[in-house]
Amino acid sequence: MDLDNDVLRLTGKKALVVGGSSGIGNGIAQLFRSQGASVRVWGTRPSPDDYDASEGSDLTGLEYEQVDLSDPAAIDTAADFPDGLDLLVLSQGTVVYKRKEFEIETFRRVIDINLNSVMHCCTRFYPSVRKQQGSILIISSIGAYKSVIGNPAYAASKAAVVGLTRTLGDAWGRESVRVNGIAPGMIATKMTKVTTEHPDRLASALSTISLGRLGLPADIAHTALFLVSPLASYITGQTIIVDGGRSL
Repeated sequence: MDLDNDVLRLTGKKALVVGGSSGIGNGIAQLFRSQGASVRVWGTRPSPDDYDASEGSDLTGLEYEQVDLSDPAAIDTAADFPDGLDLLVLSQGTVVYKRKEFEIETFRRVIDINLNSVMHCCTRFYPSVRKQQGSILIISSIGAYKSVIGNPAYAASKAAVVGLTRTLGDAWGRESVRVNGIAPGMIATKMTKVTTEHPDRLASALSTISLGRLGLPADIAHTALFLVSPLASYITGQTIIVDGGRSL
């Protein structure tokens, strides 16, 4: 393949970023937009005006749709892509602290968002992605590979989507749709404020990161751009760890 300055451009591509209203998903959505893609994001709030930049939300230039991922009917009735979808990014996720995930109803709710809704979105939009011979990207976590004390549902769901990525990458790669994943480490988002806003917890976390800093949504977005680009055209079913060395 000849490499040129346009190899990472997404001009003319259509992307859907589930969970793209803030955090990692928002970083991916905005990078894809800056590379020329038209990007729709799903979020939980009624309108873009309900998001605050201080929470890591920048919906400038993005098409927004409210979808409740805990409601299968909402996923089924969300707007389609009749002309095909090039890029599907599944960045949804939730975590519940204070050992609430040991309660079975909370456990089920986290699994529904972090795993079941991922598979639901994959099957819902697979025909549109296949039409374009596009790519699907699933965001997991390094929690998929280790114990996450206090969060059994989060750990189990993130491990499960790594297996899902492997299986869909194999099954759908045979139909020219690549499925890959990213497992982020400690990324500075509203979900990690329970650690980043407490100096002692933050210092403890930083001591485990080889590169000595928290990750940023942009660090994950750059990997996402690589995985959906022609540079990764022979990669499918893989989950890449992006954690600054924390899992080492």
